[in-house]
Amino acid sequence: RGVVETTAHISEHPGMASDRTRERALLGVVGELVRELRRGKAVDVRLSSRLDRDLGIDSLGRTELILRVERAFRIRLGVNALQQAETVADVLHALEQAGPRERPGEDAPPVLPSLPAVSPAAEARTLPEVLDWHAAQHADRLHLTILQDDAVALATMTYRELADAARGVAAGLIDRDIVPGDRVALMLPTGSEFFTVFFGILYAGAVPVPIYPPARLSQLEDHLRRQAGILSNAGARILVTVPEALRIAGLLRPQVESLRAIDTAASLQSEASGVALPAIDPTATALIQYTSGSTGDPKGVVLTHANVLANMRAVGRAMEASSSDVFVSWLPLYHDMGLIGWLACLYFAAPFYVMSPLSFLARPETWLWTMHRTRATISAGPNFAFELCVSKIADTDLDGLDLRSLRMLANGAEPVNAQTLRRFADRFARYGFRPEALAPVYGLAENVVGLAFPPPGRGPSVDRVDREKLSRQRVAEPARPDDPRPLQIVACGQAIPEHEIRIVDESGREVGERREGRLEFRGPSATSGYFRNETKTRELIHDGWLDSGDRAYMAGGDVFITGRIKDILIRAGRNIYPQEIEEAIAQIPGIRKGGVALFGVNDRGSGTERLILLAETKETNPAARAALQARVNEVATDLIGGPPDEIVLAPPRTVPKTSSGKIRRSAAKQLHQTGRIGAPHRALGWQIVRLWLAGLGPRMRSLGRALGEYAYAAWWWVVLGLGALPAWVAIMVLPRLDWRWRAVRGLARAAFAALAVPISTIGIERIPRGNAVLAFNHASYVDALLLAAVLPGEPAFVAKRELASQLVAGPPLRRLGVLFVERHDVAGSLADTEAVIAAARHGRALVFFPEGTFTRRPGLSAFYLGAFKTAAESDLPVFPGIIRGTRSMLRSNQWFPRRASLSVHIADAVTPSGVDFASVLRLRDSVREVVLAHCGEPDTGELMKPPPSLVTG
Repeated sequence: RGVVETTAHISEHPGMASDRTRERALLGVVGELVRELRRGKAVDVRLSSRLDRDLGIDSLGRTELILRVERAFRIRLGVNALQQAETVADVLHALEQAGPRERPGEDAPPVLPSLPAVSPAAEARTLPEVLDWHAAQHADRLHLTILQDDAVALATMTYRELADAARGVAAGLIDRDIVPGDRVALMLPTGSEFFTVFFGILYAGAVPVPIYPPARLSQLEDHLRRQAGILSNAGARILVTVPEALRIAGLLRPQVESLRAIDTAASLQSEASGVALPAIDPTATALIQYTSGSTGDPKGVVLTHANVLANMRAVGRAMEASSSDVFVSWLPLYHDMGLIGWLACLYFAAPFYVMSPLSFLARPETWLWTMHRTRATISAGPNFAFELCVSKIADTDLDGLDLRSLRMLANGAEPVNAQTLRRFADRFARYGFRPEALAPVYGLAENVVGLAFPPPGRGPSVDRVDREKLSRQRVAEPARPDDPRPLQIVACGQAIPEHEIRIVDESGREVGERREGRLEFRGPSATSGYFRNETKTRELIHDGWLDSGDRAYMAGGDVFITGRIKDILIRAGRNIYPQEIEEAIAQIPGIRKGGVALFGVNDRGSGTERLILLAETKETNPAARAALQARVNEVATDLIGGPPDEIVLAPPRTVPKTSSGKIRRSAAKQLHQTGRIGAPHRALGWQIVRLWLAGLGPRMRSLGRALGEYAYAAWWWVVLGLGALPAWVAIMVLPRLDWRWRAVRGLARAAFAALAVPISTIGIERIPRGNAVLAFNHASYVDALLLAAVLPGEPAFVAKRELASQLVAGPPLRRLGVLFVERHDVAGSLADTEAVIAAARHGRALVFFPEGTFTRRPGLSAFYLGAFKTAAESDLPVFPGIIRGTRSMLRSNQWFPRRASLSVHIADAVTPSGVDFASVLRLRDSVREVVLAHCGEPDTGELMKPPPSLVTG
């Protein structure tokens, strides 16, 4: 109560506060925050108390501290001063130096005039060629703007300025004997130097290796020691960093044999204009992005210029990006999402506004106001950033905010929380934000950054699934409307153009719709592996597919991420790797080696993960345990960059392990959540029996599923094989067409019945006996068999001419009245079109697959014109036909069938309006819209190239 009264007094009379009153009030604000962080536990807060090690205030806690201090004292703190603060006394000093607090909207700089539209660097083959192209075409066009704490421009760069400065850095590197292929690490904060050094390394033909800078300069030495693992693995020749790091070069170089120098950006700048820059091959490595911890087994993703450009182009197509966009970012430039976001803006010539991550963490509203002032169209952030905006910004800091310009606000890099999306959309709707601008996305460094994006303007799609079915049976079955505990999983969109995603089971076979498994991917953006880490590369890539390490399922063409297989923890947008933390904690005297587990627990309040550190000790003395806990907190804080949320000291043999001695973090998490840490242990024999019994059920279920799937696949082919011979004989022997079709229909239905495949039909009665065109989507080899089972009469399938010449298939297809058309020869195609039109005029019901072919990737492709030209010239109605389930049963290039439910839906007829080309196009588009609306798959038609002919088979 006294704290509140004192704070209120200072808020009302800031000028009258004495030094002692200010000090007491600050201690009260800090103490109240610490008590909340420690769930009501009293803490002695002094001016000498260290924010992280003594009080447990991490980076997110500092954000809250800034907000509370600024509101209590009505001042505006310097973000950098507070982020560098070590103790409460440092905060007091920053408070004394602070200026008056102003609303973020006051004195806002004017919005810059929009730039003229220009083309992307479409012909560029390397990143330097991208910059050179823009510098040649529009050298003085604004490329990037670097913002300071209050979102005011600190520096700007045009394409000419960036290219000239980068060439100066390249000359300096070449003077230091850097040759193409050498690795140069850069550890720089967000600022002009990062951009010039990055491209300077590229111009020199070397490979940039971005690593993250320390949160505080006081941690610089420890931070660089921890980066030695990455620097050694990369074989870095030079480390480019801040001037303060130069003094410890002698300490770092003996740990990294390849490291010849530690330089600053300023020292690399050269005036040498005659230095020849090397030619760069598109297949050369453009950068190495490290995704793993700094010790142990670093994983550096190798990305070529071709990889990076392919990803930017594909993501740009998925986002419909152009030079008319404006991108605002606070994301760290050493992280793939922040780095590639900048490079994509460079490629598309979209203005790029960037601020320090510390600015966002200190004042989340700065992000929103920057988007307001720049009329931003695109931005992105991890889930915790959206949660901060919802929970840590006062309404008074948003007066006048306008977010109407945003067309895409991507949420990625962390698990996307459905509730966070709803809360963000609801809160900021009053400021012009449109919910359909929210775009949950999925990506990973192994694919440069982006892998799955939703269609622009669709908005979030949340799947409510049965929790038990997903956890036990790995089936994402939609939850009942009255389910009190549904699992809400956010759709992350479809694979970007020219890339593929598949979900596989434990045996590596692709699973069907709504079946959970391991997510694999491939495409031109995919890495070739990890730098100098053949073991991890072999684990990553097999049969041309890359293992994401994530579990997911597909539904309606969208990918839904259900969890991470790898043990990486994500907190406040930063990856944390348990193994290196656990190993360091285990070295503390009093902590049992091999008895430490670090795991994450979802925190709904912050939108990120709470870090729980469980450590075994024999110590029982309260004072000794308190000292041990303080030491654990200190070591963990050094490694993580902030304190863990909770440290649990437990008796020996608490941390669960596998038979090989590996930490079972998920089991440790379950112990924590169920309150069973420290519970008395049962006898060893009984534990073994319980463990064996507990694992028996899942093992039997897994074995049963696998055996069942193999048995079903074998039975599937047996049934088709047994049915093929009598079908072939009946077709070749029976004299009448209607008899042949009756035999095929009966055998097809018998086969589906023997396979226990449920088939549902809608609208079959709409099909006339003849004089009609049926246009179906095409998803699998099974489509023709399914239609043979359900279509009435003697339908005339239109197929590619190659089938007519096949020895086995050709004769029975001709006997069934199949019409063959040429797909590639234009003259032959036109002649076949006339033959099909003639057949239609003689009363045949024609069956087309206007997509022409099918792929393993879900989606409705572009429609060829043949079916609609035939319908228009014959004045026949077109019945849109929708097939569902066959892709899950048997995908393209896959011969392992799965059990699936099938359906055929015949929609209302669409009547031709004329025979001219425009009428044929309208007919095609009308039919395709109906099929797209009912097929349950995304629209991939825009991704297809124009067809070579009018008619498809």
